[in-house]
Amino acid sequence: MAKSVTKDMTNGSPMKLILQFCIPLFFGMLFQQFYSMMDTVIVGKFLGVNALAAVGSTGSINFMIIGFCMGVCNGFAIPVAQQFGAGNYHVLRKYVSNSVWLAIGFAGAMTVAVCVLCQQILLWMHTPQDIFEGAYNYIFVIFLGIPVVYMYNLLSGIIRSLGDSKSPLIFLLFSSVLNIVLDIVFILVFSMGVAGAAWATVISQGISGVACLIYMMKRFDILKITREEWRLEGKYAAVLCNMGIPMGLQYSITAIGSVILQTAVNTLGSVAVASTAAGSKIGMFFCCPFEAMGSTMATYAGQNVGAGKLDRVSKGIKSTSILGFVYSIVACGVLIAFGKNIAFLFVDPSETAILENVGWFLTISGVFFFPLALVNIVRFTIQGLGFSKFAILAGVCEMAARGLVGLGLVPVFGYIAACFASPVAWICADLFLIPAYLYVMKKLRETLGKDRVQVEEC
Repeated sequence: MAKSVTKDMTNGSPMKLILQFCIPLFFGMLFQQFYSMMDTVIVGKFLGVNALAAVGSTGSINFMIIGFCMGVCNGFAIPVAQQFGAGNYHVLRKYVSNSVWLAIGFAGAMTVAVCVLCQQILLWMHTPQDIFEGAYNYIFVIFLGIPVVYMYNLLSGIIRSLGDSKSPLIFLLFSSVLNIVLDIVFILVFSMGVAGAAWATVISQGISGVACLIYMMKRFDILKITREEWRLEGKYAAVLCNMGIPMGLQYSITAIGSVILQTAVNTLGSVAVASTAAGSKIGMFFCCPFEAMGSTMATYAGQNVGAGKLDRVSKGIKSTSILGFVYSIVACGVLIAFGKNIAFLFVDPSETAILENVGWFLTISGVFFFPLALVNIVRFTIQGLGFSKFAILAGVCEMAARGLVGLGLVPVFGYIAACFASPVAWICADLFLIPAYLYVMKKLRETLGKDRVQVEEC
């Protein structure tokens, strides 16, 4: 049964394997961004610019907290991919069971902490008073949903680590439609305001996580965990934490720069906040392929380093970079030509200032898409190879770049400076990641030599 759903990425054409794995993953992320964007569209169209700004003002802190959850789960999946590539299924199951216990602990502690501090965080960020209540109502519900974020991302990450990127897509398709329906029901029928959009997101993702769990229990024979394998063991938990926490911190440290930037944008007023919210949502939608390429390389690199096939990792990097370059050119052209028109989804045509701002935001971001492609491809490859701690340093580069723009340039040059914050961050991250990748490959070749070596921790 397991052979029908798992996929070995250690043999065959790298380009073909990457495309086969990446395309379903891309559509999954696309629909995930789609229903996230629909939250913003429905909020902006039916609740107004202030409500749009309220949701948008929480974007950076949302990314910092939820991004940590996602990063930890992605890191937990790396040892699973490595053991699958090595064919060591008993150890694989130990990693799966220990990751479940760790995720439960992380989710409980984080939910309590951030919900208690939620209001103070918004005060620290200088959230404008006219949107403060809406921002709090939205982000508090999102934080209540942290356990379902862990559930879905951990389970879907494990499924992908076994080479199956299609099944999570099916679950996301269903939850995307459900999220949009719930948005309409909660906002238009029950008049729940921005909190309704947040509840729609949490409920739909929770259902998607439950679907992943049921699917795993029925379809993956190699995940039939025995009572002995369910025990929490220090050596496995340590490896998982060494992989997961650095990846989570990479997201959070990167997001600290975004929080600093968002705080600076908040001082420019609700129009600037709404513009950034709309531009970011559109940009994230177009960036889904880069995230899919990165996640693909994490699984691809993890399986191949587990099998001791480093040459295939280099070929995978080359193939994915070609895909990233081609898509970057196409996406940039679309955003330059139609970016301002896409913004009509979020605001009325009468909001000319917001539309102009969104157009600039998307044009500047689109020009620098290929550096973003490299950030995702190289960083996730390094993580898949087992060197997750490098993710923290890459995150520090992005944090510093966004922070400097937010603190030094936005107060002087205003909104246009904020548009350059992410491109500067991507370039700074690449300046670190590319040499780091060369170092990692050199170290692995020295460590592995000519023999196939099982990699559990680097």
